[in-house]
Formats: sequence, C-alpha cells, structure tokens
Amino acid sequence: MKRLNDKVAIVTGAGHGIGRAIAALYAEEGAAVFLCSMNVAAGEAAAAEMRAAGGDAVFVQCDVSQPEQVAAVVKAAGARGRIDVLCNNAAYLASEWHNAGEATDDEWEKCFRVSLMGTQWFTKGVLPFMMRQKSGSIVNIGSLQSLVGGRNSAAYTTIKTALVGLTRSVAYDYGPHNIRCNVICAGAIKTRISPAPGSELHQRQLSKTFLGRIGEPREIAYAALYLASDESSYVTGAALPVDGGWTAM
Repeated sequence: MKRLNDKVAIVTGAGHGIGRAIAALYAEEGAAVFLCSMNVAAGEAAAAEMRAAGGDAVFVQCDVSQPEQVAAVVKAAGARGRIDVLCNNAAYLASEWHNAGEATDDEWEKCFRVSLMGTQWFTKGVLPFMMRQKSGSIVNIGSLQSLVGGRNSAAYTTIKTALVGLTRSVAYDYGPHNIRCNVICAGAIKTRISPAPGSELHQRQLSKTFLGRIGEPREIAYAALYLASDESSYVTGAALPVDGGWTAM
C-alpha cells in the first residue's frame, strides 16, 4: 500500500531541489501532486518526469507572492474534490544576504511576501477543503535558521523563524478539525544554489554537522512524506530539524 494513495497534494517551489524531491516522492507514494513554480521549463520538466514514472503530476505556474495566482492553484487542485496535503516549500533567497544594518527594504519585502505570506495564502486557501474533510496535513519547509541564528541573514532568518510561529498557530487553531501543521527545519542540502565544494561556506557547513556531510534533497523529502502521511497522525505543531545535527550543537 502506497502511503499517500488517493490523496491530493500541492507542493510549492517544486521546480528544483527540495521541492522537486518532495513532489516526486509524493507522486511515487500515490498522491495526485500539483507542482508550483515560477520557472515554467523546470516545473513542466519535473511534472513530465513524474508522469513518465507512473505518477499523477500536474504543473501550475505560480508566483506565491501573488495571492490571485495562489488562488488559481488551489482552485485547480480542489477540482479533484479534495486537498489533503499542502507542502509550503517556496522561499526567497537573495543572491547576497545582509545583516540588519545593510538589508534593503526590497530584500525584506521579498522574503516576507514569498516565504511567509505565500505560506499564509496557500494555507488559508486549503483550509476550507481540509475542514470539510475533517483531515489534512500542512508541511512547511523552514530552515535550521528557524531555530538558530545565521550570519548576514537578518531578513531570511527572521522570516524562517516566523514560519515556526505560523505553524504552531495553525496547529493550535485547526487541531480540533483534525488538521495537522508541522515545519521541517532543513539544514545544509545539496541544491543548484549550494556553495561550491571546497569554498569557505561549504567547509563551514561541513564543520557544523555531526555527520560531516551535506544532506540530499531526498532526505528532506522523506521527512515531508512522513508528516504528510497518516503515519504521523499524532504529530502536529512540531519543528523537526533535518540538519545532520547542526542545531543540536
């Protein structure tokens, strides 16, 4: 029995990296997956790859910072008759991070609208479906910087920390409706924007983990699968580090 049989899932930021790995695993485990990304080529390619592997995957272009586009994705997924899983993975990562004295208003605004309000708008959109079903799982993708500080990243760290508060608030308010909400605090993971091997930042990441290596997107995806599935039916309001031990130091 596949762990997400007959479930409908939305995964944001699903064109690359962690989001793509989560969407692929959800599809492998039987979910009908709606992939969201601003990158049409990447999103279409990801969905096509999942369908070729036998999965049910649909790509919908979406800028999560635009509530009308979020509503369109929710409408498309809701046309299947239900929405069981929402994975809020989309986030804004500036090409250069800054401390509080140097971060621009634009950097703050983009972090806020994409990483936090995008999560809120999608959550608000799916809640009526989940309340009607009396079931649902919302999985937010935070960061180890949801739990500990990071250098020169005032906006990013602040917003990722705020995701923990939003997660707990949703878990508290909607637990009586059998709707669960959890956040994965992801550590250093190999993606297209990872620091180059051998660079100072890469070596720093290695030194911070008990396991002495960088994680793979699939390792975050397995945690997201657990939280989406009925196996985690008594888990809500949790901030789960998947970081090789970084935040346990």
